[in-house]
Amino acid sequence: MSDSERLNTVTADSDPLIGSWASIPHPLTVEMAASAGYDFVVIDAEHTPMSFETMGDMLRGGDGEIETLVRVPDDDPTTLKRTLDLAPDGILVPMVETPAQAERIVESSRYPPEGARGIGPGRSTGYTMSLGEHLEAGDDSFVRHVQLESQRAVENAADIAAVEGIDGIFIGPLDLSLSMGCFGQWEHEEFLDAIDSVLSAARAAGVTTGTLATNDTEREQRLDWDVDYVASGVDLMHLASGTTEALEHSRELIEKNR
Repeated sequence: MSDSERLNTVTADSDPLIGSWASIPHPLTVEMAASAGYDFVVIDAEHTPMSFETMGDMLRGGDGEIETLVRVPDDDPTTLKRTLDLAPDGILVPMVETPAQAERIVESSRYPPEGARGIGPGRSTGYTMSLGEHLEAGDDSFVRHVQLESQRAVENAADIAAVEGIDGIFIGPLDLSLSMGCFGQWEHEEFLDAIDSVLSAARAAGVTTGTLATNDTEREQRLDWDVDYVASGVDLMHLASGTTEALEHSRELIEKNR
C-alpha cells in the first residue's frame, strides 16, 4: 500500500494515523517528524509565509520517509496546480463550505477529460521523464482532503463528503468553535453536536476523517472522536513551549542557588 493510499483508506480495525504539523517553513521540520516516527506531516502553506520553492524542499525532505499533506492557502486552480506539480501525497484545502466548492476543487485537480488541470514539467511528472506513468496513475497518486471549519460547512457536510473525488474530511476545531460563538469551549454541547454531525456524514460517505490537537487534553478528546488521523502537535508551538520551559527552569535554578 502506498503512503497516499493510507490516508485514503478507512478500516474499522486500524489504529488512527498520528501526524505532525509543520508551520516552520524549512525542510528540517519534515525530516524531524519523519525521524521521530510520525505517520504523516501536514505542511501548512495557509498560515505561513511559505513559498512554492520552500514547499518543494520540504516535500523532498519527506520523500519515502513520511506521508505529506499540504494545506494549501486557498482553492484557486493555479494554487492547486502548482502544489500538485510538486508531488505531495495529498492536499488539504481550507475553508470549504459547499458541495459546489468541493466539486470545483476536484475538477481543478483532475486532468482532462474529467477535469481542467494542466500538465507541468515538475516533480510530479519526474520532470517529464515519467509523464506517462504519472498520467496513468491519475487520482491514485494523491488524495484530496477538505477542511470544514464553519457552521455553514457543518450544515453542508453530508453533501460535501458525498462529492466524488473528495477523499477526506478534516475538522478545524479552532475556527469551527469561533464561528459557532463558543471559541475554544471543547465540551460545549453545540460544538460536540456539530462534530458528531460531520463525522457521521463522512463515515456515511466512506471518506477518511481527520483533525488537529495541540496538547494532551485535546489529543485525548480528538482520539475519542474516533477519527482516522490526528495531527497531534504543531512544530512552532513545540518550539515556543520548549523555549519558555527551558528559560523558566533556568531562572528558577538561578533563584534557588542565590
